[in-house]
Amino acid sequence: MLWEETIGAGGYAARELRRGARLRLMDLEGDACVSMLVFNAERPVERLNIADTVKVQWNAYLKAGRLLLSDMGRVLMSLLADDAETHDTFCGPSNRRTPGAGANFTPQPNARDRLLLGAAKFGLGRRDVHPCVNWFKGVSVAEDGALVVRAQPAAPGRSILLRAEMNVIVVLANCPHVLDRRESYAATPVRMSAWRGPLTPLDDPIRNATPESLRAFLNVEEYFRR
Repeated sequence: MLWEETIGAGGYAARELRRGARLRLMDLEGDACVSMLVFNAERPVERLNIADTVKVQWNAYLKAGRLLLSDMGRVLMSLLADDAETHDTFCGPSNRRTPGAGANFTPQPNARDRLLLGAAKFGLGRRDVHPCVNWFKGVSVAEDGALVVRAQPAAPGRSILLRAEMNVIVVLANCPHVLDRRESYAATPVRMSAWRGPLTPLDDPIRNATPESLRAFLNVEEYFRR
């Protein structure tokens, strides 16, 4: 095991994971919203690019088999398993203007400020808090273009399993979704578990799922040959 931690409502965490590591996030009580940033640990100027993650895979709804892509055309992490399938690539983290959310060190902190604390542990600052993915709170686009969030609690114990395809820095914040308009500060604990694992083999089904996926993995392999 590399990492075992539970973060409650308003909590945050940050960790460096080596290539091949597995990271499981488990929504223990069914009402978590985990905002996540990902950086290339060796060169943090390279980081998760939500627009490319959506565009290159022709799909805005993450599920098992999808990739988290960097702004340099490489895959940072792949999603090996997902029994939640309610995630958000549209909205980004909550902030101080979000109703019911406050600054750091208040009883109800917002996700952006918590992400700033996690990023600071690696020498990163405000400009490095890029658009994130929100796990466990699904957002869809209605026919009129409005964004619709599934804010109500789901079954407890839902989880996702990610594989690090590069050496990465992962920063997490567990705060209510920016579109969640419930009066209570709704966020339940999340369990994070990480362990070492083998590198992705050449015959991996996610690697070879589409030409776009293969290209992202080839870009990673070229990076590590330098």
